[in-house]
Amino acid sequence: MRLVTRGDLDGLACAVLLTSCEDVDEIQLAHPQDITDKRLHVDADDILANLPYHPACGMWFDHHLLTASNEKPPEGFAGRHALAPSAARVIYDHYAGEHPELDRFERLLEETDRLDSARLSLDEVLNPQGYVLLGFTLDPRSGLGNWESYFLSLVELLKTSPIEEVLARPEVAERVERMRAQDAEFRRITREHSRLEGNVVVSDFRGIEKPPVGNRFLVYTLYPEANVSLRVHRAPGPAHVAVAVGHSIFNRTSNTNVGELMSRHNGGGHKGAGTCLLPAADADRLIGELIETLRSDG
Repeated sequence: MRLVTRGDLDGLACAVLLTSCEDVDEIQLAHPQDITDKRLHVDADDILANLPYHPACGMWFDHHLLTASNEKPPEGFAGRHALAPSAARVIYDHYAGEHPELDRFERLLEETDRLDSARLSLDEVLNPQGYVLLGFTLDPRSGLGNWESYFLSLVELLKTSPIEEVLARPEVAERVERMRAQDAEFRRITREHSRLEGNVVVSDFRGIEKPPVGNRFLVYTLYPEANVSLRVHRAPGPAHVAVAVGHSIFNRTSNTNVGELMSRHNGGGHKGAGTCLLPAADADRLIGELIETLRSDG
């Protein structure tokens, strides 16, 4: 059985839980757009977690909004969907009754809930520790790269080792050190490539060949007056541009349902955060429309 999930801390926690409960012999990481656009072959031997629904999958677990751009599961589908702080929490709720041993992962679940729903303090953004720090080393938007083999190595580690030992592992410590070493440069580049448009902080990294690494929430410490961010960066291929939108985690006054907004461009997400891929040829016009919506919503 194959597990297909997203390569972030939530996807990692999903993998830890599902490989503890199901006979998973392969894990593959995917972008939500791979599922929405049906670029990835999916069949009845696949479990999808933290990704949009695919009608061919055997099981599906998710916590994102069911938006118009994504297929809806039928009644009685195998798995579970709920609007929860994380997909891992949905999986835990599904299996906990028959697998009480999952309780040993409660700290991982609690921290995954907080990071995935962006319930972090200023100190945790400026000086992350524990599972939150591990999550930043996994986030593709941190810019650390080569994260698939890294992700897979962590699944078994988290089943047997406390977070303090995981963070001390050379492959983890190296990523942490790179983030800390490049923090000042990441802040400088973020300021140079960001602008404030009303309540929206817009960061455009398309012109940077290799941006320094850093955690995506730092922009809210640099632009505290903004209540929502829009970040543009290169997509995996030249035909598209990637856009990520999120409510500020410190100035929580944005009225935009980000998941619904992203769904209008074949993306998705939560009320407070989401992503989409835009056609490169029309990206500037569409980005302008997104900014105008975020501004008019307030």
